[in-house]
Amino acid sequence: MTKGPLQSEMEKLLSAAFEPSRLAVINDSASHHGHSGDDGSGESHFTVEIESAAFAGVNRVLRQRMVNQALGDIPGQRVHALAIKAKAPGE
Repeated sequence: MTKGPLQSEMEKLLSAAFEPSRLAVINDSASHHGHSGDDGSGESHFTVEIESAAFAGVNRVLRQRMVNQALGDIPGQRVHALAIKAKAPGE
């Protein structure tokens, strides 16, 4: 499957912000086709799986806030839904 421009942008932003040891930005939009928030772009729903030392000692809520902040206007404005699985190495 080809990456869309939004998926590529998210990968670049997260890589720059967190220097992750593992990063997967998964486009889940196809499984939400026709549902609320599907704008027809093919890039409306994503899951982010990220592992970074930046998350060591940080609780789950703050980790999600950190990821959302790094993505700027993408969550909630350019993407309808974003699931975040953020971990520190060794978790």
